[in-house]
Amino acid sequence: MTDEQPGPGSDPSRAARVVAIVMDGNGRWAESRGLEVAEGHRAGARALRRTVEAAIELGIETLVVYAFSTENWSRPADEVADLMVILSESIDRELPDLAAQGVRTRFFGRRDRLEPWLEEKMANLERTTAHLDTLELWIAFDYGGRAEIAHAARRLAEDGLDPAEIDEDALAARLYAPELREIDLLVRTSGELRLSNFMLWEAAYAELFFTETLWPDYGEDDLRVAVEAYAARSRRFGARTPS
Repeated sequence: MTDEQPGPGSDPSRAARVVAIVMDGNGRWAESRGLEVAEGHRAGARALRRTVEAAIELGIETLVVYAFSTENWSRPADEVADLMVILSESIDRELPDLAAQGVRTRFFGRRDRLEPWLEEKMANLERTTAHLDTLELWIAFDYGGRAEIAHAARRLAEDGLDPAEIDEDALAARLYAPELREIDLLVRTSGELRLSNFMLWEAAYAELFFTETLWPDYGEDDLRVAVEAYAARSRRFGARTPS
């Protein structure tokens, strides 16, 4: 890694502090090399570690990654099983090394469909890294943006709020991870140009960046390009820039 800081370092107000990534392309990466899809997912786990380390170097405070969507349950059963094993392997091998660098790992999404042994592994990692503050790594697992908003709406009803009390703040407080800040920059790898039901609420005003790079090949140079592109943009949040 390099000691050089990204372009936005000279103007902190234009730096991307909260970055989300749709990690796409593991299957195509494996297919292009004649490998099993599971090997693409394992290469993707290594890319995650590499990218988190790059995020620390670039001054990113929060990194949010899309690991497993609610729709991914429809994939072949053997691939789903492999993904669960690979998450377990990552918790055992990759994420503890990141913890040694000060990375706090947190998961969000549904947990009621996971095997108890995997849910406990996730919870234990959250407990043991809760005091760390170099970077927050949020892993979306069994997550869908629409499901998250529906979950928040159900909680509004369960909490008995009067309709007049319901506003954006009330709904945001009932999302899966209400303490997760809004996304500054959302990156998608592999050349696909869609959000795929990711962070629909939190990314309302995020800058979008798409790259052809397949996720297992992603790393520091790719992330640097994205954050520098972000810093060069003008964020208006619906306002008009004075002429």
